[in-house]
Amino acid sequence: MFAFVASLLLNSLTASTLIYPKLLSDLLLSGAGLVQVSRTLCQCQGFLVSSLGGASFMLLSAMAFDRYLSICHPMHYAVLVTPAKVVLMLLLCWMLPAILGVVSTLLASRLPICRAQLDKAYCDIYSIVSLSCGGGAAAQLSGISSLLNTAVIIFLPGAFILFSYARILFICLRRSRSFSSKALQTCLPHLLVFFNYSISVYLDLMLRRLQSNRESDTTLITSIVVLIIPTVLDPVVYGLKLKEVFTHVKRLLTCRRDS
Repeated sequence: MFAFVASLLLNSLTASTLIYPKLLSDLLLSGAGLVQVSRTLCQCQGFLVSSLGGASFMLLSAMAFDRYLSICHPMHYAVLVTPAKVVLMLLLCWMLPAILGVVSTLLASRLPICRAQLDKAYCDIYSIVSLSCGGGAAAQLSGISSLLNTAVIIFLPGAFILFSYARILFICLRRSRSFSSKALQTCLPHLLVFFNYSISVYLDLMLRRLQSNRESDTTLITSIVVLIIPTVLDPVVYGLKLKEVFTHVKRLLTCRRDS
């Protein structure tokens, strides 16, 4: 479990390191006018957003599978989840979104660009496609690739996560209260992080709708919120699980209430 949690936090830290410095510099320069970004840099950022975002859902699904085996099949857990299998699962969680991201980025790079202004705080594959003229075989292949990418690394892992935790809840209802309490305490942070990422995906889909309606101010604010929500809430969720952190936060809130 700790290997998957550390991998998820490492993935989030990598995304923050690769995206936030450029975002902060763009926000500082935006007062002087539009921020200029090269097409190559935009494509690289789109690849990183796609691959690291997909890896987050894949890692969450691996965590759900790990919790499912440990709670529903505890006697076989040591045989089913070996260090070698954990390494293979982690490689799959990172390599599959990266491969799909490379394919989507290469297809999007073949599209002719007809517009130059982007109403978002960062580049993604959909943004590059939205700047193109549309039509043609390349645009159709890019649309199919984006749809396949979303289904494989977001919706399928999401459905698997919901199924796994539903099975865990069903098992917990049939066991003792102490077993159920311990199992639910272990799974609750994973579920909160999953809903956190799901909200971000929903906001991104809403962002695409706003982008099609050309509401630039709302689109820009929403794109920043999509980046901030997972980065801020994930450390809070896992930090509060530690007894020392939870006790310190509780003491701070109590002092503020008394004052």
